[in-house]
Amino acid sequence: MTPMFRKIALVSAATMLGACAAVAHDEPALMQAPPGAPYQQVSELVPLPDYIPGLGALWVDPATLPAGPFLAYDRDGRLSATVYMTPLEALRNGTAYDGLGIGAHNVSSVDVYHNAGHPGVDVPHAHVVLFHDEGARARLAE
Repeated sequence: MTPMFRKIALVSAATMLGACAAVAHDEPALMQAPPGAPYQQVSELVPLPDYIPGLGALWVDPATLPAGPFLAYDRDGRLSATVYMTPLEALRNGTAYDGLGIGAHNVSSVDVYHNAGHPGVDVPHAHVVLFHDEGARARLAE
């Protein structure tokens, strides 16, 4: 295989994988917990509670760590927010987190705040929270 052909084959394969990932994002399937593979409940991956007031029950595809997206479900299992956790040091050093997935396309408000670290993302980082409807913040606070 020539180097040029190898390069074309690799680019084609990457494009096909990206297209498969885009098709795999089935928004209706994510609206109710559990979201299914490849997502895993964060509390089963690291020592965190099943439900964190303000963030809810979190699910993540481990391959997307540390940034996420983390899917945040309320106590009734309804998708309420998508959360990203971006390490501050990585951002300072120029890391970009491009093309992050979202749990739902509707976003009613966004919060961004500092977190000093916790199990799973134990370094200082920013939480970026996309709330998916007007009542989501209140439901997650319960």
